[in-house]
Amino acid sequence: MTHLLHLDSSFTGDMSVSRAVAREYVAAWQEANADGVVTYRDLAAAPPAHLDWTGVSAGMTPEDQRSPEQTEAVKAREAYIGEVAAADEVLVTAPMYNWSVPTQLKSWFDWLIVPGVTVADANTPGLLGGKKVTVVTTQGGSYGPGTPKEGWDHVSPYVAHMLEALGAGDVEFVNVEMTLSTRNPALAEFVDLFHASRAAAAESVKIRATA
Repeated sequence: MTHLLHLDSSFTGDMSVSRAVAREYVAAWQEANADGVVTYRDLAAAPPAHLDWTGVSAGMTPEDQRSPEQTEAVKAREAYIGEVAAADEVLVTAPMYNWSVPTQLKSWFDWLIVPGVTVADANTPGLLGGKKVTVVTTQGGSYGPGTPKEGWDHVSPYVAHMLEALGAGDVEFVNVEMTLSTRNPALAEFVDLFHASRAAAAESVKIRATA
């Protein structure tokens, strides 16, 4: 039985393009995996706590010496790690907010990083080792070569590095650009680019989900 972990991080609800593309992925995946299981976590609706010293120090403290707050932090970390460990495939949405990832997604990654346990090294395959990972990214504008803000995309590089640190080898990014062109008059000339990008993403996730 194949198991997909689906994580959303957009806080825009029904307006979210990344959520819509991810739903298309899940629909295609379920059609191809009739007996498959989908675990869903909405990081915007139930945000992980920001990593703090309580959370970090909990892992360095013997279990019988932990404070109640440290004990809860360990439980939270184990829950996030456990969901990933149980999955065969992972689908993550990562809309661009202020040129970077949503704070909720950053917090989720922070809880997953445990050197010697989840981080890949010579002795550890990493939490995502052997798992298929798909990342749906969305951008209000465009940040490719030759654009005015080329190099300002801090979403894809960051997520790619985090996935690599966790041992992921089978990773694909699906991006939709110019998502604000339908709502921002200043970007209206790029509406066709958005629709083309959106259509390409829909096709890409269907192929990826059934591969």
